[in-house]
Amino acid sequence: MSRARTLPPVSPSPARIRSTIANVVDQPDDLRELRRFHKTLADVNRLRICRVLAEGPATVTELIERVGLSQPLVSWHLGKLREVGLVAARRQGRETVHTIVPETFSAFADREARALNIAGERPAAMPDGVAPRAIS
Repeated sequence: MSRARTLPPVSPSPARIRSTIANVVDQPDDLRELRRFHKTLADVNRLRICRVLAEGPATVTELIERVGLSQPLVSWHLGKLREVGLVAARRQGRETVHTIVPETFSAFADREARALNIAGERPAAMPDGVAPRAIS
């Protein structure tokens, strides 16, 4: 007969506990939408793709050449950008042409201002003597 070793119970880390609690708390849908949009744009490669598309429509092949990523990676990033409405795609023969949807940015800025209760007139520029704070 062999003896089974019993291991002491493993307790979750404080970070795991906070994560679990955060997932249980009901999060407002408008804030989830903001998070999703920001998370999509938090990737540098997606920003690079947006920059290229801001210059004009492009196929996946053209984006691969301009951005320098592999085809599966470019397609995956385009899918994420399409999910939040930043990019539109249309078939043109055997190619898919992608375009940026600039209206999405302004519509999102308006939704964000409402969700964060900062809706209203926004100054065109910072007032004299006020500088934006650096994010650390």
